[in-house]
Amino acid sequence: MFIHPWLKLPPPLGPFGLSTEVFPELLFRQGLWENAPTAAAKMNIHHLELFYYVARHGGITEAVRNIPYGIQQPAVSGQVAQLEEFLGVTLFQRRPFALTPAGEKLYHFVHPFFSNLETMAAELQSGKARQIRIGASTLVLRDHLPALFRSVRQKFPNLKVTLREGYQAELEAMLQKEELDLAVTVIEKKSAPGIHSVALIEVPLALLVEKSSPITSADQLWQRDKIDEPLICLPAVEAICKHFQQGLLRAGVDWFSSIEVSSLDLIETYVANGFGIGLSVLAPKAALSLNIRALPLPGFAPVVVGALWRGRPSALLQAFLAGMQVHAKRLDE
Repeated sequence: MFIHPWLKLPPPLGPFGLSTEVFPELLFRQGLWENAPTAAAKMNIHHLELFYYVARHGGITEAVRNIPYGIQQPAVSGQVAQLEEFLGVTLFQRRPFALTPAGEKLYHFVHPFFSNLETMAAELQSGKARQIRIGASTLVLRDHLPALFRSVRQKFPNLKVTLREGYQAELEAMLQKEELDLAVTVIEKKSAPGIHSVALIEVPLALLVEKSSPITSADQLWQRDKIDEPLICLPAVEAICKHFQQGLLRAGVDWFSSIEVSSLDLIETYVANGFGIGLSVLAPKAALSLNIRALPLPGFAPVVVGALWRGRPSALLQAFLAGMQVHAKRLDE
């Protein structure tokens, strides 16, 4: 078991067999000791870890929610303040949160170490990384990833997977915050610094109507002076909605969202229950609900679904990327 240098201290022993100098330090790390041990002449590594989470998640409240062990907000606040006192600088402004130049410098220094701890642990434990966090839409998670998991598990039998559901903006934000290792979502612009992407497949837009609807084509709607049916779609910032509105603009049609939902599945549900016409995509080999029809949208730009990740991909991530590319190629045939 690895022991930090500050733990390698001689007797005398105190409570629980720990050195009388180590025990106060452990209490302080848990926020139970009022002042830092005076014997500590070096920077406290735990304080650096807490600062890393605060800087990474944009504040103490969010840091407490994401630190992988139990610790209260006052303890984090107090111990980060101790770090600032030790360094003699202010690391961040509290309200609104913003790193100071000194905080930026320290965060860039500690980030590579703390952000790679889990990956390194997995590699040391088994010789290869075996944990991955993937975010995607419900459609992708439900209909396309299970077969890929089975394939990758043949190479990584101890694979541990964490799945997160979300739409484009949410997934990109989670990837930026390093809460995901891989995101499968719509890609529409140049990736942010440090983010890599690969296009997998183009998916055409479509309108969803009830099977009993008299509307048989999108042109019937465009020929009207006004479209009365409510439009059900994802948030306006999503690429699907942007492409749709750009197509409407070219056609000289005004039609905006009446019901905004967070997933393509919910669009189907609300269309099937008679709430309006849904904006969706013609996903390859995906079956619609029995009482729904899809109306193609010729002339509207398709969306590109791709994979996004940060940094240099591990062997496990490379296996998922390769599997996704093969799967996408089969869908496109």
